[in-house]
Amino acid sequence: MRADGFPLPIDPPVLLAPMSGITDLPFRQMVARFGAGLLVSEMIASGEMVTRRASTRARARLAAGDTATSVQLAGREAGAMAEAARIAEGEGAPMIDINMGCPAKKVVGGLSGSALMRDLDHALGLIEAVVRAVRVPVSLKMRLGWDSDSLNASLLARRAVTAGVRMITVHGRTRAQFYTGRADWRAIGRVVDAVPVPVIANGDITGPDAARAALAASGAAGVMVGRAAQGRPWLPAQIGAALYAAPTPRVPKGAALADLVADHYDAMLGFYGRDLGLRVARKHLGWYVDAAGGDPALRARLMRTTDPRETLALLPDALAPQECAA
Repeated sequence: MRADGFPLPIDPPVLLAPMSGITDLPFRQMVARFGAGLLVSEMIASGEMVTRRASTRARARLAAGDTATSVQLAGREAGAMAEAARIAEGEGAPMIDINMGCPAKKVVGGLSGSALMRDLDHALGLIEAVVRAVRVPVSLKMRLGWDSDSLNASLLARRAVTAGVRMITVHGRTRAQFYTGRADWRAIGRVVDAVPVPVIANGDITGPDAARAALAASGAAGVMVGRAAQGRPWLPAQIGAALYAAPTPRVPKGAALADLVADHYDAMLGFYGRDLGLRVARKHLGWYVDAAGGDPALRARLMRTTDPRETLALLPDALAPQECAA
């Protein structure tokens, strides 16, 4: 079962959200092991992509033969956005996503991300430039608006679709909320009603029950999973199995979980190099231990060690669930 109208075969319609510093290639490959309808890269600064900055290009790198990853771009200049989109398409991206939802002060301060929801004419210029620049489908990710006094997601969505955007993702919070409070899934429904293209509900999608409730409240065509997948790369597949009869993933436990985390750890060191890889890996190791209910003391050791051999040796015990005291 899948919703109709998607610009790519997104089956099941459960997507991995773009998360800066998190949805890099090693993490996306972990999620892909279990299954997701579409993976979205971490946000790529269009200006840095155009200047071919190595670290930026690495964030957009796709796995060999990967046709299930959308590359997300952010920026404020139409020319740079268009050129970055052409580069990503040339390197194999099957879809381009435009970021108009990031609430981070650094991004908003540069008049990118959700700041663009304060100037819809400028936002539309960026969208039109990207759509004209590439042959692959273009999607748009946004919030409900800048704040509670400017809930303009439906208006932006209508104008974006007129410009050629083929799919919309809406995080059910305003920029002013950042990640506080609860995502308003019913408000996403207003965007669903406003446009003829698929709309994806994002925000507080923590598991199958939350996904089912978000779809019921919004009428969206699918869901996007973000922070809840940290330490649980199988979560999008679990949601797909529960809601869309996709294959049920085998959630690793015990030795199988330690092996998976070790594979992810090795992939991060290989992708970033030892020094940067060790720093990037710490947060993922912490999330894995937290999700497994592991030993806090061993978690602390994992955060401190700079010896990959010690890390790998600690993983089986660190990931073992702790028994509750009677």
